[in-house]
Amino acid sequence: MRPLALTALGLATPLGCGKAATAVNLFSGSVAGLTERRDLLFDRAVTVGVVDAVLPSARPVESDCRNNRLMQLVLDEIAEPIAQAVQRYGSDRIAVVLGTSTSGIAEGGAAVERHRHTGVWPEGFSYRQQELGGLARHAAAYLGVTGPAYTVATACSSSAKAFASARRLIRAGVADAAVVGGADTLCRLTLNGFNAIEALSPTRCNPFSRNRDGITIGEGAAAFLLEPGDGPVRLLGIGETSDAYHASAPAPDGAGAAAAMRQALADAGLSPDDIGYVNLHGTGTVLNDAMESHAMASVFGRLVPASSTKAMTGHMLGSAGACEAAFLWLTLSPVYNPERRLPPHLWDGMSMPDLPTLNLVAIGDRLPPGGRMAVLSNSFAFAGSNATLVLGQGEVA
Repeated sequence: MRPLALTALGLATPLGCGKAATAVNLFSGSVAGLTERRDLLFDRAVTVGVVDAVLPSARPVESDCRNNRLMQLVLDEIAEPIAQAVQRYGSDRIAVVLGTSTSGIAEGGAAVERHRHTGVWPEGFSYRQQELGGLARHAAAYLGVTGPAYTVATACSSSAKAFASARRLIRAGVADAAVVGGADTLCRLTLNGFNAIEALSPTRCNPFSRNRDGITIGEGAAAFLLEPGDGPVRLLGIGETSDAYHASAPAPDGAGAAAAMRQALADAGLSPDDIGYVNLHGTGTVLNDAMESHAMASVFGRLVPASSTKAMTGHMLGSAGACEAAFLWLTLSPVYNPERRLPPHLWDGMSMPDLPTLNLVAIGDRLPPGGRMAVLSNSFAFAGSNATLVLGQGEVA
């Protein structure tokens, strides 16, 4: 199996737009992207993570939704490397595999509300704006590539699982390279759905605290160019498991989550001792954090540095896996992180009683000096759809 490198990255999250701005805010523990909004929930204000950027318009009209515009923004950041890949491989040999859970449902909800009150659909509204498959379809058309293009939708593990799908296409010889990632944007349907099951925190989430009281929702997008060869950051391993324990609650013992981590390590040919940092799923809900603490303790013990970045961004849902993989990419990058800092874990410092204690990263903590390093990220979704990614430093071109 030829090694696969993540040779280019574009991203936009509540921590900023672009690699440089995001890195500064990520390693300093910024919460500037979290804000209170009063237009999302029916009954109260709520804290959310927002991408503060002017987004490009998307055409044609059936592609014009915030989700596609956000993806277009991050694709623009890596337009030149993708164009070079088209020259190397041909447009028909580049796949597009992206993850989402919201697609353009915000526009769909607004259109339904308009029709309900006026009997008229908004001018320019197209049903196709809210199709789950629209994200990859739009990205492929925007890039002018004609290889396989599809969207993965497995709730909060969607864009992490997109890496596995893209790798399978390359290994099977169906494609030579792939644009892989995901996008999810804020919408009333999602926020009110989580509110209905009493999963939302009224303020900023507090992962792995005894005082945790739910998730904070955010939005974001990330896109990578995945291709054979070496590079500053390589995709080393992937683990996928399916609990099917419950429609929304994770298996309490974390067995499926632990199995995904072990599978990813085995796929990478690594042991737990080879991992220098773990980006936790860490949503801040009572059940997820308890489950993940058991899973982490069973695989890594309590020494590996770990953090949940969701207290800085909110849970970016279907795009979380790709965006948090982007945080790993930045962590490993000698260009954007020459001091080898780690993404900090923001919380109140009150550990969970009767649960394994994790080695949570403080602001200023760093990777150990010397040698190449591997890092890992977890994404766990409703119904136990689990995905773990392992990234590592490669050769600098």
